[in-house]
Amino acid sequence: MAAAARLARRARPLSRPNPGVAALVVHKGRVIARGWTQAGGRPHAEAVALAGLAPGVLAEATLYVTLEPCAHTSPRGPACADLIVDAKPARVVIGQHDPDPRTAGQGRVRLEAAGIATTLLDDPASAASLAGFLTRQRLGRPWVTLKLATSLDGCIALADGTSQWITGEGARAHVHARRAQHDAILVGGGTWRADSPRLDVRLPGLEARSPQRVVLTRGAAPEGTTTLAAPQDIAGLAGVLHLYVEGGAETAAAFLAADLVDALHLYRAPILIGDGRRSLGALGLASLAEANGRWRMHDSRQLGSDRFEVYLRTRTI
Repeated sequence: MAAAARLARRARPLSRPNPGVAALVVHKGRVIARGWTQAGGRPHAEAVALAGLAPGVLAEATLYVTLEPCAHTSPRGPACADLIVDAKPARVVIGQHDPDPRTAGQGRVRLEAAGIATTLLDDPASAASLAGFLTRQRLGRPWVTLKLATSLDGCIALADGTSQWITGEGARAHVHARRAQHDAILVGGGTWRADSPRLDVRLPGLEARSPQRVVLTRGAAPEGTTTLAAPQDIAGLAGVLHLYVEGGAETAAAFLAADLVDALHLYRAPILIGDGRRSLGALGLASLAEANGRWRMHDSRQLGSDRFEVYLRTRTI
């Protein structure tokens, strides 16, 4: 299942507005087929993985899928639960229950009614691969990642605003790879007016995966962007499951104060700036107790001379 969850990353963000799901078919201990949700959401992962496999092989095989197979029909394709029933694998292992009311357990029931052994896991790796979809279903908004690139003393620029470049080439390439996995990228109006950022993906071969550009401002929409007046308005970003917030300081603080950040990506360069521009504005905390226990470290690695750390918000959804 962990291998299937890693495979699901290939679907993002091209599968939007559908979640990026992956499926593996295992026969006698060997993976014989695999699939992930294709661009535009169809075909689904199960349909790709099962295509062309002989019934005799499937009768002895296990299908691993990161999300419960859909049970609703669509003009764009059949229900995956029906496809699996027709294929008749010996067993299906499901990484996560589908909270979409159109499926919500009905996919698993349909498989079991057809005599297919079915196991439902609460698999953390599958949940992580489906974070945007699950957050949209349960909280009505995208999964939000806040990215900050700072000096060791927490500055994002010199006092005069100069910020190119705090981090090195490796860290900047890593940021572009993260952009390529998100449906939309957001900056504040001040950052937009001061820096005119391109907010695109500039890695060879991934340019087409540049995310939708969003600006947090009450002013007019800059050309080629979507504008939001407040952080809570991200709920209205149609089809956006994963949102990447790049600041500046007041925008980052606004999302944190509204408790809308699910993951914090922190890039720290081995430099000291001193009297520079801070990475965050006021968060409205009344005591240190309000700050404790909110974040847990999920990942840490070296990118050239810079340090990359991932912190996840400790919440139950």
